Amino acid sequence: MTPEQIISAAKQVLEIETKGMNLLKDSIGDSFVQAVNLMFNTKGRVIISGMGKSGHVGQKMAATLASTGTPSFFVHPSEASHGDLGMLTKSDTLITISNSGESREMGDIISFSRRFGIPMIAITGCPTSSMAQAADIVLLIPNKKDAPEACPLGMAPTTSTTTTIALGDALAVALLEMRGFTREQFHDRHPGGKLGNVLLKVSDVMAKGDEMPIVSPTMMMADALVIMTEKSLGCLGIVNENGVLIGVITDGDLRRHMTADIIVRQAQDIMTKNPKTIPPNMLGTEAVGLMNSAKITNVFVVDADGKPLGLLHLHHLLQAGVV
Repeated sequence: MTPEQIISAAKQVLEIETKGMNLLKDSIGDSFVQAVNLMFNTKGRVIISGMGKSGHVGQKMAATLASTGTPSFFVHPSEASHGDLGMLTKSDTLITISNSGESREMGDIISFSRRFGIPMIAITGCPTSSMAQAADIVLLIPNKKDAPEACPLGMAPTTSTTTTIALGDALAVALLEMRGFTREQFHDRHPGGKLGNVLLKVSDVMAKGDEMPIVSPTMMMADALVIMTEKSLGCLGIVNENGVLIGVITDGDLRRHMTADIIVRQAQDIMTKNPKTIPPNMLGTEAVGLMNSAKITNVFVVDADGKPLGLLHLHHLLQAGVV
């Protein structure tokens, strides 16, 4: 094939699958709402099963649901027939995936759900199939007549798997929004890798407790400078008798007040009043943006009363891989 033919083949695949996606979008309606409500009210787990390529799609769907607040896992239909049916309970909801709706291997898990009254959602391209007829709710993907497979042989699952993946994503996001799922909860489920770094909160990386350079307003600068040097964070926090942060002293403040008598002055004479502060639940990425815009390299983390909980330095974010 020439380069032009290769590019043409790729574009044709995308055009065919785009048509399928548009048909899927137009088909979203009452059955989708019913499925989301059923999954939202499920007391147990959402169990997903499918054979072949549908199984691979089902594993991805289960992983996406689990990571966005809907407990879910995948059960292989063949393994289900050899003992894994015991993973299903009456508190669960079963999602079965089969484009034709006639996958022989799905028979046992479908029969089990019907026998024990486990709610079942079928995702299929054939509304008259035996799987669709057995289900409580049917979610249809575009059929092969309206949205053929992108494979030129019309056999390899392509358009059908793409639309099924998209339908699974739509279910997961709708449920995420219903649950009011937060970034913090998302981070709890993604602690590792680059994604985990991006979702780190400042409270995860800040200096705390005795690591913080904290002094009183009346401390002499001779003593305050010793503490600032020992803590090696490039600033001092000044707190009043109630423990509330009322000012900071940075390297810049020292340069601006560099006179012969600086060491006999008090911290409150040198400090910058009403310094920028951030809450402990701020994402590290947000803190980077704030520090860049304010042209600062450190910032105190305070509670609702303005009392220091920690000190965040740009180096903390660098070491954590946030930037």
